[in-house]
Amino acid sequence: MFSKLLAFALAVRSVAAEAVPAYSGYNVVWQENFSGPAGALPNEATWNIIVSSQNANDEWQSYTRSNLNLQLSGGNTVQIVPQVNNGAWTSARIESTYVFTPPAGRRTIVEAKIRFGNNPASQKQGIWPAFWLLGDSIRHGTPWPQCGEVDILEMVDGQLTGYGTVHCDVAPGGICNEFSGIGGTTSIPDNSWHVWRVVFDRTAASWTGESITWYRDGAQFMQVTGGRINNQAVWSSLAETPMYIILNVAVGGDFPGAPNSATLGNWGSEMEVAYVAQYQST
Repeated sequence: MFSKLLAFALAVRSVAAEAVPAYSGYNVVWQENFSGPAGALPNEATWNIIVSSQNANDEWQSYTRSNLNLQLSGGNTVQIVPQVNNGAWTSARIESTYVFTPPAGRRTIVEAKIRFGNNPASQKQGIWPAFWLLGDSIRHGTPWPQCGEVDILEMVDGQLTGYGTVHCDVAPGGICNEFSGIGGTTSIPDNSWHVWRVVFDRTAASWTGESITWYRDGAQFMQVTGGRINNQAVWSSLAETPMYIILNVAVGGDFPGAPNSATLGNWGSEMEVAYVAQYQST
């Protein structure tokens, strides 16, 4: 009964169903609108639901497939909700079964529309939502960070700052200065709906002129070029090889730090996603 009531409570918070936006000069290649009944899990033909208590970055949470942590809203969104029970944190992480490679001579967009729960930052210490890409080679034995990672959005501790980052090469150190990565930030107006996007531009004559550019609501805030990476194999791991999409809310870890006695789970600390889409220039 509690799960059903929880699903209903979030359904009324969700945005109305909306179409993935159309952009002139681009075709939609793949999209997820998170349709389905309130309280259901995302389509497992489309998403791998991660179940794990072994987490990188010294995180605190275990990932589950419980609809207390992960559910469709019934209003064409997915909701990831961290929970705490006697100091034990649970949350959710989903990874797309879909894999894409930004093609040469084209621009590729990956974007999502995301909102966050309205708990104040004073009650979100350690809460770490993210929308990101990981090189598919990690599924086939290539270690991190050689596989390449593109973080489209990370937000930590409830602070209204969005982080965009790439991780690459070797750790510690290397071309991407691991474990920090190469990154930039942007302010976030509020916890309400905003569109987060990266554009892979492979239209340049040489790989050194290719770029990855980050946007919040259409405003650029970060860019990395092949010339800045200055190593073709490493650049390829970030912009020219297969990747998949990840949505998750971590708790604790090296980036946000540990939750404290004021940190709240449940509603108010969630991440909600209205759609995810990948586009390609025509």
